[in-house]
Amino acid sequence: MERIRQFLRERQVELIIGGLIFSFLLLFFGPDIFITIKAGEAGVLYRRFFGGTVRDKVYGEGLHVIWPWDKLQVYNIRVQEKQHKLDVMDKTGLQFHLDISIQFHPDYDALALLHQLVGPDYLQKVVLPSVEGVLRSTAGTLETQELYANENGTLAKIVNQSLSKIGEKFVTIDDVIIRNIEFPEPIRMAIQKKREEEQLAEAYVYRLQREEDESKRKLLEAKGTKEANEVVNTSLNSNILRWKGIEATMSLATSTNSKVIVIGNGPQGLPIILGSDK
Repeated sequence: MERIRQFLRERQVELIIGGLIFSFLLLFFGPDIFITIKAGEAGVLYRRFFGGTVRDKVYGEGLHVIWPWDKLQVYNIRVQEKQHKLDVMDKTGLQFHLDISIQFHPDYDALALLHQLVGPDYLQKVVLPSVEGVLRSTAGTLETQELYANENGTLAKIVNQSLSKIGEKFVTIDDVIIRNIEFPEPIRMAIQKKREEEQLAEAYVYRLQREEDESKRKLLEAKGTKEANEVVNTSLNSNILRWKGIEATMSLATSTNSKVIVIGNGPQGLPIILGSDK
């Protein structure tokens, strides 16, 4: 009986020790076994002993249990933004500074290939070199004044159109925003002065055109007045004038507020009205 009790005590100690070892191992390797993929993330599994990168599956959000010797790489698949600065040259070789903002995100379906062929530092290896290359090639086709004006984000539109034609890189560049363009001070002042002179010249041309239009308007108005007077003169005669005078006299004579005094006849045979009382 004593031997049985001794045996049970030994087994109990072994179980306790085994439990402690298991707990220690679980605590030590837990972060490598239990992987949580959060919202807006996705994972790619690397199997150390069974074929390396798993390319036919992307691990979605939630809790995943893997062997401690394997590796589940988690990627942020949301749209991300990176502000970047660089120097480029225009068509004439003038160097200027750009402040840009890049919006991008990894392609979910190609995440395994991105991990295998590029890696987590794809921003430095793919995104920035692609944007810089397109910016430099685009700026090299434009003149300084075009870049300075940058009307309606012309430079950014050209860059985005060019980036859409880049080959498969497993990353989508959603937008490139030109936040600021800085030119050397002498060049900036020279461009501003030139633009001011152009605006003054345009204003002068506008004033000349306005004066010319006003002169044409006055000429047409005078011509219309002359033609109207000629029509009136050809339609008037003494009989019409006498009849109009009679109508006016009758209108005054029948007015309740008027007193008409007639003495003789006027030069045209019309009564002469001397006064009236209100």
